[in-house]
Amino acid sequence: MRDILSDLGPEPSDADPVRRAQIQMKRPLAKRFYETVSVEPEEGGFAVRLDGRTVKTPARNVLRLPTQAAAELVANEWRAQTQEIDPATMPATRLANTAIDAIVGQEEEVFADIVRFSGTDMLCYRADGPQELVARQAERWDPVIDWAASVHGARFILAEGIMHQEQPAEAVSAYAGALRAFSSPIELACLHVVTTLTGSALLALAFAHGRLGRDEIWALAHLDEDWTDEHWGVDAEAQVRRAKRFEEMVAATALFAALRLAN
Repeated sequence: MRDILSDLGPEPSDADPVRRAQIQMKRPLAKRFYETVSVEPEEGGFAVRLDGRTVKTPARNVLRLPTQAAAELVANEWRAQTQEIDPATMPATRLANTAIDAIVGQEEEVFADIVRFSGTDMLCYRADGPQELVARQAERWDPVIDWAASVHGARFILAEGIMHQEQPAEAVSAYAGALRAFSSPIELACLHVVTTLTGSALLALAFAHGRLGRDEIWALAHLDEDWTDEHWGVDAEAQVRRAKRFEEMVAATALFAALRLAN
């Protein structure tokens, strides 16, 4: 089982999900070796088991999730495998492995990385034209900026163009305070994925606090791209990459939501 599970951990070879999937596709896939998948309570959470044997992460830690709902989400990926085990179809498992193997003990570093992202948040950088795009950004992004300021005291400064805008230390500190409610390794893993996929720590925070849903933050994150598609046509390759990223978004948001369900 060691060799099989080693393919289900963080893939360091490429950050782009499409390229990563291509690399994984070149590897020979392991045959499915188990009949049953179950979720069983263990000390500290719920473990995924294959034919009664506890699944281990690539670093040989127990694949244990805090809630039964989260463990079932991972278990369903194992159940969905057919003749072969395809890691590319198991994003929740890979994310759980990442949290357990790479974030446990490093929570503050991951937390700080998300907070740093807020200092260059996409929502703070606005187009200087055309006016239709400027208006659309204001209409759809301003409510998130206003929510962060009014509810969490995180008052970020907006800028036109791509020139760096230094954000007030008070705003970044207030953001960190709002994020602090989500400090477990798996929560941080999920929110880090959401942040990097959307380009916005503010959107990740809005999702975490239940202010916006998954589809809402995805649409807001792609506002500029959608505007370009409307006016210049759709880039087919870009759409394929976007679809692959959305698969990771679905896994991260679903796993995060499952952590909040009572056992």
